Amino acid sequence: MKKSNKNIDILCVGEVLVDFIGHQNNVLINETRDYHRYLGGSPANVAMNCKRLGLNATLISTVGNDGFGEYIFKRLEEININTSNIKKLENKSTSVIFVSKSNGTPDFLPYRDADCDISENQITAEILSQTKIFHTTCFALSKNPAQTTILKKAEEAYNKGCKLSIDINYAKKLWSCREEALQVIKNYCQYNPLIKISEDDMLRLFEKALPHQEIFDFFHNLGVETVCLTLGSKGVKLSQKGEKTIELPAIKIEKVMDTTGAGDAFWSGFLFAYIKKKSIEECLQVALKLAALKLQNVGRLPNNINILSKLL
Repeated sequence: MKKSNKNIDILCVGEVLVDFIGHQNNVLINETRDYHRYLGGSPANVAMNCKRLGLNATLISTVGNDGFGEYIFKRLEEININTSNIKKLENKSTSVIFVSKSNGTPDFLPYRDADCDISENQITAEILSQTKIFHTTCFALSKNPAQTTILKKAEEAYNKGCKLSIDINYAKKLWSCREEALQVIKNYCQYNPLIKISEDDMLRLFEKALPHQEIFDFFHNLGVETVCLTLGSKGVKLSQKGEKTIELPAIKIEKVMDTTGAGDAFWSGFLFAYIKKKSIEECLQVALKLAALKLQNVGRLPNNINILSKLL
């Protein structure tokens, strides 16, 4: 068997931005007085988490040539994320999101500019031929030119034998209309990605609470084999086409400090274990452990612990 020359474990394509997370707990943005600054953006979180788990992670993104852009570069370089494919723009500002601090799904207010300016020349054929997993998000797909770029490069990646992945973190305020979002999601799903969705995402996308099996069937009918549905404190369900649904409980936590980024931590753990060729159930167990670790910390995963030792 030919040895794989794919040395990029995960290529994360999409938004990197600055999150301002509220300091007051469980209040909406209109009641939040103080904010703390964190590096954010779902693909960036996944890239950073995977890097800290020892994977070779590359981030494709765009920022403004400004103070927030500098902050982002500095933080990424601290953990040795390759920043050579992150574009800096003179005429656009780094995107910023204000987030309420919450034990449930947080309220957020996006100010988007540079993040959606991802161009085709940032994702070369050479990069794709070295990539094992091509990962993106619904957020990244919500605006052009990133949307067109990602869909085109996803097809290229698929044709080069990459496994695709997507976090369908749908939010109405990011899209011009729900119908467009559904069409774009369907376009991406034809490449059989690993799908991560949450109950909240699905409620927003379908505008009603659907039975879990109906959600799974929707994606399976689009040609997707593996769909992972996160249920917050109720754990996770995973459906593989034609197989029995796997259901696991969440890990009990005494005190939830911050839910922002918990889904990204979960999916980072899942993809890490998937790349390590673990069974699907083991992938879920690692994912749940990493999510639990994140829930106990504000902002990103803590620097002062050996994350791997907590997972395996």
